[in-house]
Amino acid sequence: MAKKMGLGRGLSAILPDVEDVVESVESAEGAKAAPVPADAVISLPLGDIDPNRNQPRKNFDDEALLALADSIRHSGVISPILVARSGSRYTIIAGERRWRAARIAGLDTIPAIVREWDDIKRQEAALIENIQRENLNPIEEAQGIYTLMNECALTQEAVAERLGRSRPAVANLLRLLGLPGRIQSAVIDGSLSAGHARVLAGITDREQQANLFAKTLQFGWSVRQLEAAAKNAPEKKEKVPRAPLPVEYQELQDRLRTATGLKVSMDGSPKKGRIVLQYESEEELQRLWDWMEK
Repeated sequence: MAKKMGLGRGLSAILPDVEDVVESVESAEGAKAAPVPADAVISLPLGDIDPNRNQPRKNFDDEALLALADSIRHSGVISPILVARSGSRYTIIAGERRWRAARIAGLDTIPAIVREWDDIKRQEAALIENIQRENLNPIEEAQGIYTLMNECALTQEAVAERLGRSRPAVANLLRLLGLPGRIQSAVIDGSLSAGHARVLAGITDREQQANLFAKTLQFGWSVRQLEAAAKNAPEKKEKVPRAPLPVEYQELQDRLRTATGLKVSMDGSPKKGRIVLQYESEEELQRLWDWMEK
């Protein structure tokens, strides 16, 4: 039997023993499985398990869940879920789809691996696993990375290392959170690709951004066509010309944009100036409040 994919590069770094346990359980249908430590996999009542509040995926495909439930009725839950103890209950770290499908299938219990982790380590593992394994849309993925950075006090570099990605790739995803809600919604429902969204995220003029977004949907532009339109669009002249920000100010502006997920603008001098945070939805305002609370 070919070796199956484990829990992902980033997750394996903080769960060095889980991959072997999962693979030994997955091989149970074929040749005789390798022995699993008695205390590694246990059967937990489904009613004692709660989903993780920081699950990046907000929507689960009903048809896919029903298909998985049918498979579980036939073969059972082959791969155990990963949970952390929360008092007398358990919180899912990895495997919410299996847990949901098991409930649909009418199971009373599910195989699980229990970890005694503090909130930070639990949060980090859950977010990394979900970001890597689930078929998340780019906005969900960006929100997961944003939560991982803020909840676990991680930098972009640290998150990129844990996910096995480049820092620019992580930064480009986070930029999507600065898009207006209507553009984010188009990415979520699939009418706009991540490539289109990245181009629009680079357009600072909101009116021009909205115009090009509407034309992209209307004419079915490719990413290259949108890039060309954005490049050739007439630049809106400022009423009052602004001097370019010093390098250190630009860095501060970029860090604020990354930390808050909002559009940030700065102008002024070392003695006096202005920082403007612009939000486009109630969710963006709530995200700013959460960041301030941290």
